Amino acid sequence: MVTRMSRRLGLPRLGLGITLGLAVLTSACATRPDPNDAEAVAEYRQTNDPIEPLNRASYFVNDGIDTLILRPAAEAYRIFLPPEVRTGIRNVLANLRTPVILVNDALQGETQRFGTTLGRFVINTTIGVGGIMDRAKDFGLLGHTEDFGQTLAVWGAPEGPYLFIPVLGPSNPRDLVGVGVDTAINPLTWITGNDTVDAVMITRTGLTVLDTREGLIEPLDTLRQGSLDPYAALRSAYRQRRAAEIRNGPGTAAPGTPGFGLGAGSGAEALGR
Repeated sequence: MVTRMSRRLGLPRLGLGITLGLAVLTSACATRPDPNDAEAVAEYRQTNDPIEPLNRASYFVNDGIDTLILRPAAEAYRIFLPPEVRTGIRNVLANLRTPVILVNDALQGETQRFGTTLGRFVINTTIGVGGIMDRAKDFGLLGHTEDFGQTLAVWGAPEGPYLFIPVLGPSNPRDLVGVGVDTAINPLTWITGNDTVDAVMITRTGLTVLDTREGLIEPLDTLRQGSLDPYAALRSAYRQRRAAEIRNGPGTAAPGTPGFGLGAGSGAEALGR
């Protein structure tokens, strides 16, 4: 028991340390072009991808993993589980992530959204039978997503260079740090117990991966088929969506809605368990 508790309590610190280290490392690689080269400066600012060769290599690795493992698993998940069951699973996963959204609402000073998030959690956990049903919508409480990457952006922290991480997808140093902090503030991270508890947490992580990838089957297929450069198209889609989420503007996802990469409502902190 002591060993298990030590191991579990060390996860948030380890995850945060890794993400901070990656942020520092990649930021160091983000060298700006010659300020006298106007064209190069404009391209740098538009794409924010100074380590593009490394990111493209990571994208290539991810594409292989996705083709061989992730997409087939997501297709099987869709085939063997009816839509009603998948919706219930997605609702539960979103409800489990509510404490993270609640904390970030508070850190951003979003009092109205904080109240909405709290109301949704209470209603969906009780009347919605543990979050299986989204009954909060019946009371006019529509969901939204927040994460610490967005909170850092609201506080004025720069996003840093664009990154692509195999399996996790598009990101940046700010969102990597955000995932580490979200993992630490998620109460589920600190749950300790027997092997049954561990199995439940592993199941949650697996379902998060399957649910996210299943929801992206058509969007990613469309992106790949309709673009001459899927890498650049995905980079643009990710950055636009994150910008919309940060300003709480049009295109902001509801909790549990699959998104591209870290943040974006994907509940990525579950992957750090």
